[in-house]
Amino acid sequence: MSSTDASISGTRNGSRAKFVVAGVVAAVIAGIAVDTHVVPIGSEQDLRQQGFNATIYGQQEFPRIRENIATRAVNAPQLAAEIAEDQATAVARHGVGDGIGPVIPVRFTGIIGEGRSGIHDVTIDGLPDGVRVRVQTGPAINGTELRDATGDISFGQFRNQIEYQDAGSALNRAMASEVLADLNRDTLEGSTVTVTGAFRLVNPANWLVTPIELVLQ
Repeated sequence: MSSTDASISGTRNGSRAKFVVAGVVAAVIAGIAVDTHVVPIGSEQDLRQQGFNATIYGQQEFPRIRENIATRAVNAPQLAAEIAEDQATAVARHGVGDGIGPVIPVRFTGIIGEGRSGIHDVTIDGLPDGVRVRVQTGPAINGTELRDATGDISFGQFRNQIEYQDAGSALNRAMASEVLADLNRDTLEGSTVTVTGAFRLVNPANWLVTPIELVLQ
């Protein structure tokens, strides 16, 4: 074979190789395009990929929990009488959960007393002697009563204990933002208030209520 023929053959082979490489690259790009799924920023799928967002969870879940508690809430004097008569029956009728204590929804109107660390006593007409009712007014809200009040939020819905605890805290923050944001805590004492909320029944004579509605009169 002459040098000219060798040159022509080499050129053909080089061109063929380039076509093969180009074809492979095109196939790879096409495969990537088929397997690629665009996830819009802020969509539900995007949030799942980012991991658990406690703030968004609290904002989304609080309205549902508020409605559930408001629908099931029992007037405090009636509830106290039922607990005094037969606590197990009262819990079975109105409460959710067990463990440390069932969570019970309640509603009352009363006079706000002295407050300390964002917790105020409330004097309620018709409540049996010896039963103390307090309400959390914030700004910090403690406990997991809102998370546990409906009975349909469980540890198994979260990846770990941290997320489960964060869910409870996020619901408290969402409630405080909607219910307590404009509350003037310095002038509460002596005011008449109507509260709907939930408390954990640990001591039947001492209720600490986390509100989902707090209306001053």
